[in-house]
Amino acid sequence: MRSQLFTLAAIMALAFGFASCGKKGKAKGLPDNGQLVGATNGSPVGMGKPLGMVFVPPGTFHMGPSDEDINFNFTARNKQVSINGFWMDATEVTNNEYRQFVYWVRDSLAAKELGFGKEVDGNFAVDWKKAQVIKYNDKAVLEKISKLTLTPDNRLYGKNEIDPDKLKYRVEFFDMKEAAKRENKGKARSNYIIKYDENIYPDTLVWMRDFSYSYNEPMAKRYFAHPSFGNYPVVGVSWKQAVAFCSWRTHYMNSFLERKKKNVESDFRLPTEAEWEYAARGGRSQSMYPWGNYYLRNKKGCLLANFKPGRGNYAEDGGFYTVRADAYWPNDYGLYNMAGNVAEWTSSLYYEGGYNFQHDMNPDIRYSAQDSDPPRMKRKVLRGGSWKDVGYFLQTGTRSYEYQDTTKSYIGFRCVIDLPAMMRK
Repeated sequence: MRSQLFTLAAIMALAFGFASCGKKGKAKGLPDNGQLVGATNGSPVGMGKPLGMVFVPPGTFHMGPSDEDINFNFTARNKQVSINGFWMDATEVTNNEYRQFVYWVRDSLAAKELGFGKEVDGNFAVDWKKAQVIKYNDKAVLEKISKLTLTPDNRLYGKNEIDPDKLKYRVEFFDMKEAAKRENKGKARSNYIIKYDENIYPDTLVWMRDFSYSYNEPMAKRYFAHPSFGNYPVVGVSWKQAVAFCSWRTHYMNSFLERKKKNVESDFRLPTEAEWEYAARGGRSQSMYPWGNYYLRNKKGCLLANFKPGRGNYAEDGGFYTVRADAYWPNDYGLYNMAGNVAEWTSSLYYEGGYNFQHDMNPDIRYSAQDSDPPRMKRKVLRGGSWKDVGYFLQTGTRSYEYQDTTKSYIGFRCVIDLPAMMRK
């Protein structure tokens, strides 16, 4: 009996010793003192300052035209709105950056055909150490991935290459707007999970399609393919492809953070129309252009953006077509080419009277148009003007639109992400 009591006392002492150690509550970072101390949600370490982005601080501005509506469109009214802070790409997404997306999709599809990976919960997990060294000029490799290559009747001089139409990315997201509707309360989560495949290769033929009786074949052949244009803005990308790029960029970043046991971050996305205009103004609330009023030239007579000067002197501003994404001086927020070069997609639906009923806090009109919807519901707001536009479209308050499934040689995009301002340090 005495030995049993001794054993029990020893066990209790050992247990108390474990409970009393400095490791107490370490797994969750919580002291066991009976007090309310709060619970952290994972590591405070995230992605840090996003590469190639600048912080646009929160503030209030007058959204809408800062000059006379010379076209009498009546599609915008001057309205004071407030915008939360966000991070924005300093430049338009370039050919090199978009090419990283294209190569990632190509390599992941080829890896699946070659068996470089394994099935995990119904999804194929790619072995990227093998996928990144696939030799696409090897005939044996091309035969194994024949599902991704051009059919014999589509080859020039018999050259076997990857078929751009086969490069599709699976977009997956949770439709929070639908889930938040009161009438949908209580429905299964699966009702709001959206999945679809999107072809992601840029439409290089836009250079010829956009301009009738105009010789632009060299741009069609070389703009996305030649390294000389690597730091130029990507074009020929539809609104839906831009959304797919944002989805991939989010997945690519968060997969890395998860591997490093860091917190995942917000989604990359297209800016809303209000966010874009606020960022373009660079703190100049009622100025006509990102650099201020009233002219398209500086004191020395130099043009301040890439557009169509005068009656069509395309080369006068230093670029015949597009120019580098970091050309000209940035605005006061550090954003390049918020006027000219290429017009930019926003996430917002284009509706002529939208300014009349939007909230004055982070205004936005969003609509996920289906293929069966009428064309009117597929219009997305364009901002900034482009290399082929006259100066009016360079004004920060000028609105235009294009259909979400169309591609143009003068439309690109840039991304934004919602992150804390503390990451500026």
